[in-house]
Amino acid sequence: MSMTTQIAFHGLDPSPAMEAQARRHAAGLAQLSDRIVACKVALEAAHRSQRPGAVYRVRIELMVPGGEIVVSQEPTADHAHEDMRVAIRDAFDVARRQLRDRKRRLDAAR
Repeated sequence: MSMTTQIAFHGLDPSPAMEAQARRHAAGLAQLSDRIVACKVALEAAHRSQRPGAVYRVRIELMVPGGEIVVSQEPTADHAHEDMRVAIRDAFDVARRQLRDRKRRLDAAR
């Protein structure tokens, strides 16, 4: 199966570097599973009322046969997600774990 990847930016200007990073991570997920039909990634500037500075939220939707895997990586208290690269990396780490867990569950059910 060939996976399509869509990257969207919400509340911030599109960045070719961040899009490329998200696509690299998505390609890595495709290496783990050839059953991913589509990968949608939303890169968002999260609103902060208390302190200045941008914090980022990353949402990943993986469409797979029989369902989807959704990761919504919210900003953390440790300020790590003030760097979009870190927010993207962390969200794809969670997606990778969820994809592996799903594969283990499906393999165990066979």
